[in-house]
Amino acid sequence: MFLMDAEPNGRMICELSNWTGKAYRIPRNRVKDCSSRPELKGTAVYLLFGKPESNDGKLLVYIGEAENIYNRLVQHVSEKDYWNEAVVFISKDENLNKAHIKYLESRLYEAAVLANRYEIKNSLTPTKSSISENDQAEMEEFAEYIKMLINVMGFKVFEPIHSNQAKDNKEDNFLFINAARGANAKGQRTSDGFVVLGGSEIAMLTAASLPNGIAKLRQALIDGEIVLETNNKLTFKDDYLFNSPSAAAAVVMGRSANGLLEWKDKSGKTLKDIEYNEIAKANVRP
Repeated sequence: MFLMDAEPNGRMICELSNWTGKAYRIPRNRVKDCSSRPELKGTAVYLLFGKPESNDGKLLVYIGEAENIYNRLVQHVSEKDYWNEAVVFISKDENLNKAHIKYLESRLYEAAVLANRYEIKNSLTPTKSSISENDQAEMEEFAEYIKMLINVMGFKVFEPIHSNQAKDNKEDNFLFINAARGANAKGQRTSDGFVVLGGSEIAMLTAASLPNGIAKLRQALIDGEIVLETNNKLTFKDDYLFNSPSAAAAVVMGRSANGLLEWKDKSGKTLKDIEYNEIAKANVRP
């Protein structure tokens, strides 16, 4: 990584060894400073990132391609106000043509839809260009490097909030709440929060002890149809990432809750005990 403006919040160039691609991370207010860079006058695939208007909303992303990426970013500055950072991917050997970037745009869009972590601002679904089998293999590899670098930069747009890997989907790795007023939920710890899985049921009614902030979040989830009311039950439509186990437990149970004590594994062991035992085991010297 190279800080182009010698400051962490400025423009950044990211490269990987033995990869022909190069990434530029460009804040919206620094687009004007890129006019003198010839490598940003060619073809590229790019992502625009923005923040939601409300605390319970998803982060925003727009995925696109351009034959002159600098001109396209200038256009987006004047036409789209929801984004504050762009990440641009070019080829160092200038071997990306229009068909290649259309293919990459489509594949990245598909991956973002599948992950379902960001709100995608594209009004139309990108069309996938027809390219040779050899080019497809090369672009698939290019896309994997893009996903890796995007994640390193802190944008988890292609990473599902709930792991689909078999080793993480064992019943031993899930935690449960089965409590009053219809609360019946299943969750899992992740590297960036606590996920309540789709299909989990939350309490139909709330208690007076429910903190005001959690009450607002709970209502926002219902209003946003993230939690649906069907057959006299309130159910999560999809997996949902909370900042903490306690916030997840409070929404599920409809009252003030300590997630370390309320979330339990299938044997009844609390999350607090699970984490304590993990640390104790790690500290045991061989």
